[in-house]
Amino acid sequence: MKMPTRQPREAAPPGIVGTARVDRRTRTLISRLEPGDIAVLDHLDMDRATAQRLVDAEVAAVVNASPFISGRYPNQGPKVLVDAGIALIDSVGPDTLGAVKDGRSLRVHEGSLFTGDESVATGRVLDADRLASELDQARSGMSSQLESFTHNSSEFLRREQELLLHGKGAPRLGTRMSGRPVVVVVPGPDHEAELKGLNRYLREQRPVLVGVDAGADALLAVGLKPDVVVMSAPSSADAEGTHISPKALRGAEDVVVLVDRGAGRTPMESLERLGVRPLRFETGATAEDAGLMLAALSDASLIVAVGAHASLDDFLDRQRGGLASTFLTRLRVGATLVDARAVPALYAGRVRTWHLWLVLLIGLVAVAAALAVTPVGQQWIDDLHPHLTDLYDRVKGLFP
Repeated sequence: MKMPTRQPREAAPPGIVGTARVDRRTRTLISRLEPGDIAVLDHLDMDRATAQRLVDAEVAAVVNASPFISGRYPNQGPKVLVDAGIALIDSVGPDTLGAVKDGRSLRVHEGSLFTGDESVATGRVLDADRLASELDQARSGMSSQLESFTHNSSEFLRREQELLLHGKGAPRLGTRMSGRPVVVVVPGPDHEAELKGLNRYLREQRPVLVGVDAGADALLAVGLKPDVVVMSAPSSADAEGTHISPKALRGAEDVVVLVDRGAGRTPMESLERLGVRPLRFETGATAEDAGLMLAALSDASLIVAVGAHASLDDFLDRQRGGLASTFLTRLRVGATLVDARAVPALYAGRVRTWHLWLVLLIGLVAVAAALAVTPVGQQWIDDLHPHLTDLYDRVKGLFP
């Protein structure tokens, strides 16, 4: 009798396999990603904030039609992705976005993209070693970026000098900030950890809370209600893909909407339908900088920035005209601005009344213990013993 034979299972092809999500608009693409997907996009010099959103989406790989690092400056996005263990392939060319069908299965292996057995594009793999080398080379290109930054700063100061120097054009808030600490929350890569580090400060000082764009919902997520919400200008890059929940908008005392200078009337019907009466703030500053500026113009005693851009690398990583806005706003805010990461090291907490009573009680116990071992203390104990025994018997008699 011939025994049946089992056919050997074919080995799976090598590489990373996932569902392709394709879009030229990175922010729109991120909103559609699911864990295990392969993101196919066109994003030159990927910044840290965008990279962190891709990490949070738990993608398996990122395919970029453009280089992740062009060499103009050491942008931080690729390092965030590499550190998270996400495979990176770039320079596959803009035609790849048309060749790869959205929603189809895609396999990535050694820089090549396959749909089925067919190779549709080839790029270069950006691993940790190549990343380190390109970042070192990119640092030499920072001088030209700083020259551009100087020019942008001059232009921004010319347009916004009345606001920066005299506060003209800023809306009048109903929230009182004068003489109070203010915490401005910006949706940044580390804003959740920074908020967690401020738990004691927020609980004890009860500062005014300003949520910038999705920072308003970040406050709600930790059980806090924003007093002021600042929304990006509808036409700005920051506003693209940014959503603020109706709960955050309705709960805020003031909702400030940024409007580009000379933009004319901006439609606010969607906010008014929620029962929100927004305040118009006509400025070219970013929403992050507008939030800091509002606090400074309202004479806040201290401004704590959560998730904000704080270093030179952060500034350059923004790769847009908002760089000048950020720099000049920090000059205007001055010494009242503190980064949230420094607060836990500087703030030891408020001394409460019960703290003083506890110290006093410990001191009395220490004095009593010291006296108890002296001859005088022993005599006092012997004299008090009959009285204490009598008191104990009386109290015991009250509870038969």
